[in-house]
Amino acid sequence: MAMITSGQPATWFPDETGDLIIKPVTADSVAFTILSGCGGLASTAQRVHDYRVPVWNSDPTAAWVPEGGEIPASEGALAEETDGFYKLAGLVTVSRELANDSDPDAAQQVGNGLARDISRKIDAAFFGARGQNTDQPRGLGDITGVGAIDAGAVWADSDPFVSAVYAAEGVGATLAAFVANPADALALAKLKSAKDSNLPLLGADPTQPTRRVIAGVPLYSSAAVTTGTVWAIPANGLVLGVIREDVDVRRDESVKFTSDQVMVRATMRITTLFPHPAAIQKISLSA
Repeated sequence: MAMITSGQPATWFPDETGDLIIKPVTADSVAFTILSGCGGLASTAQRVHDYRVPVWNSDPTAAWVPEGGEIPASEGALAEETDGFYKLAGLVTVSRELANDSDPDAAQQVGNGLARDISRKIDAAFFGARGQNTDQPRGLGDITGVGAIDAGAVWADSDPFVSAVYAAEGVGATLAAFVANPADALALAKLKSAKDSNLPLLGADPTQPTRRVIAGVPLYSSAAVTTGTVWAIPANGLVLGVIREDVDVRRDESVKFTSDQVMVRATMRITTLFPHPAAIQKISLSA
């Protein structure tokens, strides 16, 4: 299937001018934005098939001993978290006439659109579960051993979020972000700090006025998060997104030479690692 000149909107050609408006307007990956801000986003240019993170599972132990008594020996437990890299890719064929006559450049905009969709696919994978689809990286829904916080039947107050903060602290972690579906984020934004008060439950971040915080932790929203669930993401690299190859958009006019068409390809290779599952908290409304 190829995109051709016929049937395309006139504003894409030089006899019409106007600002390019991309619909729907999409932001960069919410998952990678959060991980980047809390030390959980890494990249590697090494020629490696797997990415490995050392994990310290348990400390050696000390004991009270009497004077001259033998000190009991102990040892720590070492482990690792590892996974391979996964590729996201998209391909679009455009006629040479459309590619060359359009202004803005349709082929360039197709590539940009593929790059944006890659961001959406990253969020869908990260905040979801891959199940049996081993072509994509693991998501939060695939990880066992995460903390579970029951928020009750409806969002009513900040108590579940306070519980998540202290649950993470109980396993030596600090939360970097809460991430909710936009519907849940809206419900939380409408809550008041007290009965008969107009003061919203969500506080503002003085350094970023458009950002909201709850229990002292920034709240983000992503349509990739299941309604009724809020994920609490720990800081300090306890959840990792690793980029092996950043988004690469290429245009080729040789492959479809006999039909005089242009191909636009976008690719990216990443993986996700979860070295401390207990630090992740899943806040859920009751069924």
